[in-house]
Amino acid sequence: MSGMKETAISEKPMDTGQPLLEIKNLKMHFPIQKGVFRRITDYVRAVDGASLAVKRGETFGLVGESGCGKTTLGRCIMRVYRPTAGQILYHEDGRTVDLCALNNEELKPYRRKIRMIFQDPHGSLNPRMTVLDIVGDALRVHGIASGTELEDRVSDLLRRVGLRSEYLRRYPHALSGGERQRIGIARALVLEPALVVCDEPVSALDVSVQAQTLNLLQDLQAEFGLTYLFVAHDLSVVEHLSDRTAVMYVGKLVEFADTKALYVNPRHPYTEALLSAVPIADPRMRERGGRIRLEGDVADPAHPPTGCYFHPRCRYARQRCLEEEPILRDLGGDHGVACHFSEEIELRGAVMVNG
Repeated sequence: MSGMKETAISEKPMDTGQPLLEIKNLKMHFPIQKGVFRRITDYVRAVDGASLAVKRGETFGLVGESGCGKTTLGRCIMRVYRPTAGQILYHEDGRTVDLCALNNEELKPYRRKIRMIFQDPHGSLNPRMTVLDIVGDALRVHGIASGTELEDRVSDLLRRVGLRSEYLRRYPHALSGGERQRIGIARALVLEPALVVCDEPVSALDVSVQAQTLNLLQDLQAEFGLTYLFVAHDLSVVEHLSDRTAVMYVGKLVEFADTKALYVNPRHPYTEALLSAVPIADPRMRERGGRIRLEGDVADPAHPPTGCYFHPRCRYARQRCLEEEPILRDLGGDHGVACHFSEEIELRGAVMVNG
């Protein structure tokens, strides 16, 4: 690719165990401006040193409360935001590209490889464009297809997401919420990407439509060989869909593990609290649960507490938690946690919905 910065790409031998995407110490700090002259007085630390790796072909879940930085992390990967610091490493054909080091022109080929499904199926579609224009626009922008070929491609993709070809001439207002989200999914897949960032793609849908959409995403993953980064706050959805899961709190990753291991054996108190809120469908199993209600509010990302960000709400906190920030360390078995006392405290897992 012409004009590529030499520092952005490093040739490496092919490694079959290499992840598709690696995020290393990523930070996204938004300035707080005050006064007539809009002077920067502080920063909102939306993402504050996050690191993770997404393996090719897997669904990697990212969970946490609203405002914890999940969506911001996804948009950094898409380069909607230019990160303040850190690396976003994309691996392909034996080479590694740092997406943070690329300008807009250099990013264009990678916008085909990494696509996004947005949370709001209403606000994410232009009401003045037909379905053909919405889905086919990316094909025109990248010079892949036009005219009859473009229409045929879009029509075929609509069938794959469960919509008839006559939807091509319709506008978003004539579609249901579930149909609009299927259009959003088709738009994300029209360029045949390798990685799809799913930003809470079912949270705005009726419960009856959520299961259909999740099953569709799984079918499309198998058909196209997709890799998903699945951002959600509903842990029941993540359990159903994700191979591995990471938990985020105030811009930091506090735990990651194989999804079943995380649900059965959480090692961070925040993960334990989140899992206690997972609904239990079988009434005979509900007595095994019990909601853990966290005291206080989520920490302010502009003025986080000292030490562990979670310590003001943690029922296991000790003096060390107030003074020293825990690092995200590997406990073995691809299970990492940022807690000083994870080996000492006894935490309760969720009652697994799928056994």
